[in-house]
Amino acid sequence: MLWSLHLLGHDCTVTTTDLPPRPAGARPPGRPLSSELSEQLVAVAVEILADEGWGRLNSDRVAARARAGKAGIYRRWPTMAALARHALSTAPLVELPADSGSLRSDLCELLARWTRPLDRAERAAASLVGAARHDDDLRAGLEEALVRPLAGAVRELAAREAARGRELPHQRVALLGSAVQALWWQRYTAFGPATMSTAQVEQLVTDVLLPIVELAQLPPG
Repeated sequence: MLWSLHLLGHDCTVTTTDLPPRPAGARPPGRPLSSELSEQLVAVAVEILADEGWGRLNSDRVAARARAGKAGIYRRWPTMAALARHALSTAPLVELPADSGSLRSDLCELLARWTRPLDRAERAAASLVGAARHDDDLRAGLEEALVRPLAGAVRELAAREAARGRELPHQRVALLGSAVQALWWQRYTAFGPATMSTAQVEQLVTDVLLPIVELAQLPPG
């Protein structure tokens, strides 16, 4: 699946006081971790990312807002990037639409978010796009929370179409997924109003997305 963060032209330089990461799979030392505090820390991180951006996420700010010690943060996540990655997993960024009976309608429902402003989880994710070009944890977080679910949703829509009697070539499904992903990144990184009307979403599906798969159905000329 296409990973296109390097095309976006965003950058973010962050100074942190993060501790060295502990070995993969190592358990944090000390008492069992409080799930309530973990949820509070994640909620604060999402709030900071959504409202202020990745450059403002640091252990001092998170600890102050959560009224917790910095040690409690680092017992759970060795870096701010690890915390941000975990925060991305707490709210769905891609919703698989119910089967509406046609590929066109399913795609319109998949893109229904375009008719609304970015919600808090989406704004948090959008704040990480530029920095993810340079950070493995942030890149993996977007991969897990957005890229893979979106690719899975497109494959599911193609499978529904096959069940209706029209099987789409694998290469066309992959190309459709790449186009949908590119539109998703564009929405996250657009300047100015990012919402569209329902009619505009329907036109986008009809004029841009459907031709990707419909051209494959034309007989050779």
